[in-house]
Amino acid sequence: MTSRYAIGPNEAKQFDTTALRENFLLQNLMQPDECNLVYTHYDRMIVGGVMPANETIVLPKEAALRAEYFLERRELGIINVGGDGKVTTENGEYELTKLDCVYIGKGTKQVSFSSDSAGTPAVFYLLSCPAHHTYESRKMPKEEATPSNLGSVDTANERTIYKYIHNDGITSCQLVMGLTVLKNGSVWNTIPSHVHDRRMEAYFYFDVKEGQRVIHLMGHPQETRHMVVNNYEAIVSPPWSIHSGCGTASYSFIWGMAGENKDYTDMDPVTLDDLK
Repeated sequence: MTSRYAIGPNEAKQFDTTALRENFLLQNLMQPDECNLVYTHYDRMIVGGVMPANETIVLPKEAALRAEYFLERRELGIINVGGDGKVTTENGEYELTKLDCVYIGKGTKQVSFSSDSAGTPAVFYLLSCPAHHTYESRKMPKEEATPSNLGSVDTANERTIYKYIHNDGITSCQLVMGLTVLKNGSVWNTIPSHVHDRRMEAYFYFDVKEGQRVIHLMGHPQETRHMVVNNYEAIVSPPWSIHSGCGTASYSFIWGMAGENKDYTDMDPVTLDDLK
């Protein structure tokens, strides 16, 4: 597990492209038969990826957490963006097809990941944050994730939003998690932009086609910057930063938050007139 430290807006606006990518872009999360984790100092969120191909991968005991086991003081959200697979704990087994989610509650001692087929492995995206209470572990298939259709062809942002872990979905301490699938021909996400000073956010881009990219926009609304992002790469978005993007083709992304509250609508809009 590596670490990313918190960066303020005054510091970030001095960064060149290399520094921006080193501090906010998470690469190589999905590697065959590995569990890769990044500990961020934004609300202590851990961002990770597990792609079990030929082996069952166990969620490790990380020395940096100073805990008896990974979820001793944490909760965990998992979304599968690959082939069929399983998440197994001491309390049960959860079969996940593509876009299914499972929440694992605080106090779960054993978590492992496996794929049904090595040829089409599961690709598990992980978000974990500190938890003060044990809530029941629960699976939610994509069909139950209250899908809602938003946007339009005219603004190139026709999309379906799936909400999994939130106030009206799976109960958690502070974790909020869901995903957005852009329709063919639509490329813009999260426009108009916004910030939410009470919560950090992480974006994970997937189903970015071979040879295509997403241009992720971040930064203070009056000091915006961009990064070119590939498939299976994630962005750590500080509370002061906008988080928008435009792809060279349609794509999907997982959004996840932790912080002061779980109110999905808690945001401070930034109009296009105010962006610079």
